[in-house]
Amino acid sequence: MVEMRSIWTENISLPQFKQLKGSKKTDVLIIGGGMAGILCAYFLEKAGVNYALVEGGRICSGITKNTTAKITSQHGLIYQKLLKSIGTERAKMYLDANQDAVRKYARLCRRMDCDYEVRHAYVYSRNDRKKLEDEADALTRIGFQPRLTDQCELPFQTVGAVGFAEQASFHPLKFVSGIAKGLKIYENTFVKELKEQEAVTEHGEITFQKLIFATHFPIDNKHGMYPLKMYQHRSYVIALKDAQPLNGMYIDEAKHGMSFRSYREYLLLGGGSHRTGEKGGNWEEIRNCARLYYPNLDEKYYWAAQDCMTLDGIPYIGRYSRGLPGCYVATGFNKWGMTSSMAAASILTDLILEKENPYAQVFNPSRNMIKPQLFVNGATAVKNLLTVSGKRCPHLGCALKWNKTEHSWDCPCHGSRFDGFGKLLDNPATGDLKK
Repeated sequence: MVEMRSIWTENISLPQFKQLKGSKKTDVLIIGGGMAGILCAYFLEKAGVNYALVEGGRICSGITKNTTAKITSQHGLIYQKLLKSIGTERAKMYLDANQDAVRKYARLCRRMDCDYEVRHAYVYSRNDRKKLEDEADALTRIGFQPRLTDQCELPFQTVGAVGFAEQASFHPLKFVSGIAKGLKIYENTFVKELKEQEAVTEHGEITFQKLIFATHFPIDNKHGMYPLKMYQHRSYVIALKDAQPLNGMYIDEAKHGMSFRSYREYLLLGGGSHRTGEKGGNWEEIRNCARLYYPNLDEKYYWAAQDCMTLDGIPYIGRYSRGLPGCYVATGFNKWGMTSSMAAASILTDLILEKENPYAQVFNPSRNMIKPQLFVNGATAVKNLLTVSGKRCPHLGCALKWNKTEHSWDCPCHGSRFDGFGKLLDNPATGDLKK
């Protein structure tokens, strides 16, 4: 039997936390109980900071449970692009921040049972060796030694791959179960409204000095221009049972390529990606690959993930905006949410503690916005705001599109999603469709 759910939700019991009832004061409020928010809470707890984390539902019930759970600094062929766009110093800053995140996971995971495994990560190409060589050259120029190889474990011909040694994979919900116990978390505590240094929930108000938005897509639309600076992207995964294990983790450099990684007796195939609200290959694209290369393996699970994409491929981590002093954000992880969550928690903890962080500069959310993707985002928003439709997104009013594959109403502008009955599935919208 094939189950439409993430493999990480099988036989997992996360710690439960009470709902906040009544008013509360805290120095730091974290909104969002996914991996980024929980890691922020963990580091603030270790630093002795008075904090509280609120989650509208259950912890890790959103994006975190749908990851492919790779811990790596290799985010596609990104470093040759970073060298051109931000220069050697900042490209190295980006790499070092992520390598530091990989090491932090290693230290934490070795103290708990979370299926942590050290692995090589690879970006492969089926037809363009020069792209791989250019990436290897870019990495060498910023002081990193990649592995350029002709050999891959994949079931089809490639022209090689660029490899990063000593990266990792793990079980994200087992990891969260290990670090979340004892943290000051309130579940089923939905923030309905934000005022100056006050968050309003259904059962009381929380006053705070500093605030961290860890809500995947930021819930404040008035500052920072995040609806223009980001869009959302969907991607799809299937888990094939009784597969020959892969030693490495693989992702195609091509836009519509496939990713491969093993977990126990399963092979996780990813692909079919597209901008939320637009058409794409979805699971059928992955299943076609499975039928071609793994005809004797049975599909056991299938699920989808949604990711916030930035203008330049670098997350927004740091001060929310000039207009919201004391507020911070972690968003735009560009499909690399596990490593980026750790990097974000490290940077934001330092900022909260007013300590200098060596990597904060490259992730500054207020950096230059003039990028080609900005105009694509703007044009998409205008087009869908002007589209006649009976279903409008309550976030900023864009026309919703029916997703036949997933049976949902999806917003092409900012990625909010609703089921067939209008119930909210993915933010930035904060409520259901009006009937």
